[in-house]
Amino acid sequence: MDARDWDQKYAEKPLLWSAEPNRFVAAEVSKLEPGTALDLACGEGRNAVWMAEQGWEVTGVDFSGVAINRARGMAVQRGVEVRFVDADLREWEPRHPFDLVLIAYLHLPEPDRSRMMEKATSWVAPGGHLLLVGHDVATAGVSGPPDPEVLWDPETAARLAGDLEVLFAESRPRETDTGETALDTVMLARRPR
Repeated sequence: MDARDWDQKYAEKPLLWSAEPNRFVAAEVSKLEPGTALDLACGEGRNAVWMAEQGWEVTGVDFSGVAINRARGMAVQRGVEVRFVDADLREWEPRHPFDLVLIAYLHLPEPDRSRMMEKATSWVAPGGHLLLVGHDVATAGVSGPPDPEVLWDPETAARLAGDLEVLFAESRPRETDTGETALDTVMLARRPR
């Protein structure tokens, strides 16, 4: 899907996803010391805004202008500052590294996925972390994109962590809106100081 497709998808409802942070993001980020954070493919901003509420200095990037406008509105409504950028991650580059790079439900075909992970790992500051959460290929079709080629598994996530130290890469169960159980790949990696 391109930016126009996502704009249309976001325009279908007042809020496409929950306003609350992803459960795995909240569980893992709450264990880290706040610093600078980059939320890649931030969508409507639920994770970015929540991280700002926890004391992080957050930049959120997404190529859907509709989603970015909603994210800005959510930040204002909840009284936090987040720098939101309307840009295609395949072309965008940050000005500095981050203490946390978050990739939550970004599903790209190859070779875009490998390129994105290479860039994302390079944006992790010394002592910083990369947190990845994505639909797991083991439950393809239960939730997330139907194409198994863009889904995650712990082995692929760990392999694409490059020179970061993988603290864990695992599949975690999650109940969907329809009551089914899906798996998500969750990986936390760190760049040594």
